[in-house]
Amino acid sequence: MKAQKLFCFGHRGARGHEPENTLRSVRKGLELGADGIEVDVYFVDGELIVIHDRTLGRTTNGSGFVSNKSFAYLRSLDAGKGEKIPTLAEVFDTVNRRAIINVELKGPRTAAPVVKLIDDYVAQRGWRYDDFLLSAFDHKQIVEAKRLRPEIPTGALMERVPRSLAAFAVKLGASSVNPPKERVTAKLVADAHRRGLKVFAFTVNEPADIARMRALGVDGVFSDYPERCR
Repeated sequence: MKAQKLFCFGHRGARGHEPENTLRSVRKGLELGADGIEVDVYFVDGELIVIHDRTLGRTTNGSGFVSNKSFAYLRSLDAGKGEKIPTLAEVFDTVNRRAIINVELKGPRTAAPVVKLIDDYVAQRGWRYDDFLLSAFDHKQIVEAKRLRPEIPTGALMERVPRSLAAFAVKLGASSVNPPKERVTAKLVADAHRRGLKVFAFTVNEPADIARMRALGVDGVFSDYPERCR
């Protein structure tokens, strides 16, 4: 029997190879054949910037809270190997429709400016709304994104599996549930699929875990090493 193909999101680009959430990492993810590229976004000083943490110390040579800094300061930092913290538009331009872009909405009030940017790319550059997936642990942002632009697919990130399994994601209008690999069960996958939802698990790096996700019927995974999903 032919093995099920997993849709593979390059996690923060290709975090296992290059500095996470940089254009260098995004390019590496594409080079390694990722079907999708996942990045994290905050709205700071009127700009959509791509970074995971609330603070700067782990991934840059800066310090302090991201939200307290000016865009000029953030762009002056080294995000690894001489890379700048990119804007979300720069990520879009780098991917250029060669993969789905999963934008994880990290900071508060991020949904509206991200939806506006996507609208611009659809209206002015011929992109499609299904070139994107918006996800968040803050499910209010998913609700806001769906209110503003129902056509954009959304994914409900989850830390634990609720008793209702995937029912909560349907109420949010999401198109997928995105659980940690440790929480994926056959029961969750079957319930999500019955409701018309996909299951995208994170963060799946080890070959044994990739094989387990495939055996459970998961639709896709987020991996720091997208080449391993092949």
